[in-house]
Amino acid sequence: MSLLQPNPQATDDAALGEELTKGSTHLIWAGAIAAVLVSAAIAIYVIAGQKPPAATGSIDQVWIHPQHSETSGFDANGAPMPKEVYNQIYVFGHARIHNESKLPLFLHRITTNTTVADGPHTSYAAMGADYDRIFVAYPAMPVPHGPALSPDTTIASGQTVEGTFVCAFKLTKEQWDAHKDLDFNFSFQYQPDLKLTPQAAIIIDR
Repeated sequence: MSLLQPNPQATDDAALGEELTKGSTHLIWAGAIAAVLVSAAIAIYVIAGQKPPAATGSIDQVWIHPQHSETSGFDANGAPMPKEVYNQIYVFGHARIHNESKLPLFLHRITTNTTVADGPHTSYAAMGADYDRIFVAYPAMPVPHGPALSPDTTIASGQTVEGTFVCAFKLTKEQWDAHKDLDFNFSFQYQPDLKLTPQAAIIIDR
């Protein structure tokens, strides 16, 4: 065979290689398109399955009041007795909660959460009547005595409620000054909790 004449076998092998290359390219494109379609389907499924929150809200103001108290050192009959010292941190929060759902929301617990040197601390908010008693016990409390937001509040569909709640921590002022974070949790019956952080500067009574 002349060197100038084409080799039929070589021509066939080249054609076969070209066809295989084209086939591989088609497979790659088909795989890429399939991956995109699967990803889009998963995204649509996740988005469609997400429900709007049952409640939204904000913490519009926070007041911190360290309360240092000591007993008189005498009992009811005037006899001497050891003094007792109490240190508490009162955390007042003014909250606004909106019911985004089509059903009533039953608020049943409000907690204040913080972290100090010895770890996380959580305090439950006082009921409405106990909130008012604090201002009777401490008439000089430097916090506005507005309407209470009680942990047993019912919020109708589309309704917004607002008010002030109070929690107390058995901490000294020095312990509180070293705290690392602060947030508030609103728990509803049959619905996920609503976690909020302060939106305004925190007022600290020194």
